[in-house]
Amino acid sequence: MKWEALLERIPHFLAANGLKFVAAILIYIIGKWVAKLVTNLVRKVLDKSKLDSTLITFLCNMIYALLLTFVIIAAIGKLGVQTTSLVAIVGAAGLAVGMALQGSLANFASGVMLILFKPFKVGDKISAAGTTGTVQEIGIFHTTIITSDNTKIIVPNSPIAGGAITNFSAMPTRRIELSVSVPGTSDMAKVSSILQNILDSDERILKDPAASIVVSSATAGEIVFGVYPHVNNADMAAVQASLNEQIKLKLTAEGIWA
Repeated sequence: MKWEALLERIPHFLAANGLKFVAAILIYIIGKWVAKLVTNLVRKVLDKSKLDSTLITFLCNMIYALLLTFVIIAAIGKLGVQTTSLVAIVGAAGLAVGMALQGSLANFASGVMLILFKPFKVGDKISAAGTTGTVQEIGIFHTTIITSDNTKIIVPNSPIAGGAITNFSAMPTRRIELSVSVPGTSDMAKVSSILQNILDSDERILKDPAASIVVSSATAGEIVFGVYPHVNNADMAAVQASLNEQIKLKLTAEGIWA
């Protein structure tokens, strides 16, 4: 009997609320279409702004989710449901999620800043948040760095953006700084000439700006020369290693170093 009574009420319910259901469905269908249209328009605008593709995708997904939420609330409201309490519940849930994901949100905000202001890019060698290596990926929540010993380190974006960032790849050229110590009785002119010849023999060392050789300090016990050649960024490590080797060989051959 209960099922029969329920079935008898369905036609009356549909007659009284059928238009509301149709209106709610139309609101959802049209609203969803408009949300997709707006999201696609925003994506086209952002694509022209040269923003990172990861950030564009994330922002577009967020916009679509927010618009669709409003559409669903509007459709439910058309059915006669009080949406004020529903909005309050959604807001409270959003606040609770935000508090629970406070660290993740900080990393997200930092990721957006890194992508927008570009203190470094993929392929750059950097030192940040206590980690030094080559940037493999810049994500919304973390940055992936490969160290010199081929270790993969995933660093949250918040400590990177909140601290000092050293970008070794930012400039096309760099200056090598070497300190060469010789006995205090050494002929300074001779040592300087040997060092200059070593620099002149390496074609990777730039002529402009010119390399410099200076006496950093001189005492009775030792003389310290500062050797400062400029090289292309990509040649930095190789040239520095080569100069250290050549200085050792030449000064030893000349009897300046034992």
